Amino acid sequence: MLYAFVKALAQLDDPAARRVVWLSLGLAILVLGLLWVAAGYLIATLQFFEIGWLNTLIGFLGAAAVLIVTWFLFPGAISALVGLFLEGVAGAVEARHYPTLPAATGQSLAGSLATALQFLGLVLGFNLLLLPFLLIPPVFPFVFYSVNGYLLGKEYFELVALRRVGPKEARILMKANGGRLFVTGVLIALLLTVPLINLLAPIVATAAMVHLFQSWRAGR
Repeated sequence: MLYAFVKALAQLDDPAARRVVWLSLGLAILVLGLLWVAAGYLIATLQFFEIGWLNTLIGFLGAAAVLIVTWFLFPGAISALVGLFLEGVAGAVEARHYPTLPAATGQSLAGSLATALQFLGLVLGFNLLLLPFLLIPPVFPFVFYSVNGYLLGKEYFELVALRRVGPKEARILMKANGGRLFVTGVLIALLLTVPLINLLAPIVATAAMVHLFQSWRAGR
């Protein structure tokens, strides 16, 4: 798995992937700004409601509440949106490392959009449910990275796998490599929560998942 990420980092200088790298950077910055504004508005609005644990949480976090909410909503939001533009990265990885592969069929734009919106709603919903765990600081990182590791591993695998195989074969591969996929998802979640690195993390995660998918598919 680590070797897949090392090869993925080397892909960043690929001319074929460069346009998507810049697009990902711009979109990541935009998403951070929008999440910052949305988190501030949401927190300010919810303070008017009598929700005991939520008011306690906001009081506990103080001025850092907006920053923290933005930080832990970012991985899911950017993965869902950038996923619409990562075909170029997957194609560049395959062209360099797997040149004998036939052209990928991929998903239609409508299918990709539906998948992205479904994932966005799922990951934002789960992360909002994790908010109470912020009141238990020693527990929160384990819960956060476990939940997001599972969701992000599944999302990036499907993003790559469904270009090459049908949903049934993708599910078989996910089941056969469930433990490794979970660890990979946790690594992706970690990358997406490290400042500055998180701006390029979707590119690296996609490239690494191409290598893992090809390895697991051949090993099956």
